[in-house]
Amino acid sequence: MLKPGESAGDFVLKNQSDVEVNTADFAGKRLLLSFHPLAWTSVCAKQMKSLEDNYEAFEDINVVPLGISCDPAPSKKAWAESLEIEQTDLLSDFWPHGEVCKKMDVFIEKMGISGRFNIILGPERKVLWSKIYPIKEVPDIKEVLEFLKKRK
Repeated sequence: MLKPGESAGDFVLKNQSDVEVNTADFAGKRLLLSFHPLAWTSVCAKQMKSLEDNYEAFEDINVVPLGISCDPAPSKKAWAESLEIEQTDLLSDFWPHGEVCKKMDVFIEKMGISGRFNIILGPERKVLWSKIYPIKEVPDIKEVLEFLKKRK
């Protein structure tokens, strides 16, 4: 996983509505890249719902939360609808398979999925904070928000 101070650069992925999301379009904003292994699993659902439930809190501190996995966009669309996720972009790193996950060093090659990670990027796309979580553990969104609020 990328460490604080390392450059992540910008990237383009399609969201659950099959629309390209270019992180360069969020100039001047910090990004929360919340990687999850697989759509349609309970822990991943809780992780993505936590982004949606706190969307306004992220907006208030100039942060764009992005959920990312290697699932295809049509699957993410149906999943987002089932979870009632309407504001948070759930990005598909399906093809080329895991390209962004590999760039961020969060891809689990033998399983073809990303691990469970949160990476916070500053406006210049350098890593400010990163953390790996056990696959079966929901990331603590309060911990992420506390870090972000301290580093306005």
